[in-house]
Amino acid sequence: MPLKPELVVMLTYDDLTVTNAAEIFESCKQIPVQYWGFKEQPLPVQEMRALFSYMKSCGKTTCLEVVAYDEAAGIAGAETAAACGCDLLMGTCYFDSVRDICKANGLRYMPFVGDVTGRPSVLAGDPEEMLAEAKRILAAGADGIDLLGYRYTGDADALNRRLIAELDAPVCVAGSIDSYARLDEVLRAAPWSFTIGSAFFDGCFGGSIPEQIEKVCAYIERKCRTGVMS
Repeated sequence: MPLKPELVVMLTYDDLTVTNAAEIFESCKQIPVQYWGFKEQPLPVQEMRALFSYMKSCGKTTCLEVVAYDEAAGIAGAETAAACGCDLLMGTCYFDSVRDICKANGLRYMPFVGDVTGRPSVLAGDPEEMLAEAKRILAAGADGIDLLGYRYTGDADALNRRLIAELDAPVCVAGSIDSYARLDEVLRAAPWSFTIGSAFFDGCFGGSIPEQIEKVCAYIERKCRTGVMS
């Protein structure tokens, strides 16, 4: 059976947390998806902390993805993640200072690689350089990589496949997975995990948000059970 990647449900749209994130999670909490997360903007920290706490009380693993590219913003994001008690910090460009905050607070840290700009994020860069960067930051103490594969300005599928195959660490393919065709590509690449956020709010998989999540879960289960990835 092929590796079944983890779905990370992001309660976000265009790289911003939706204002009714708590309401949506309440409607979906019974679905057997382990990983749930959102972005560092725009909810107040108190609301973020309360939602992460509730998610954890429901047995979920929690993720904060921080769309930040300089060290000061990365530190602020890591401090927010620590204050909220979440399990995994995704995003930020890698800095030792951000890693140290994560280590001190028991957070796993999966930063971006490549030339990431804007919000929603766009990824550029040479795959060879991204691979070298990923190996360097993993050696420096990152726990995995947040790969914005479908935000890439080049060949997204080739980039995903290469980094997943050549890195001995968890890779999360994050952003713009908005069709069953892209799900098939992700399953063939076999990352540790992948995120879906905006696509659920756009109805890309048909139905309400809980219905779409259940459809994606069933699709992944069926594909991995049968081994048919085309």
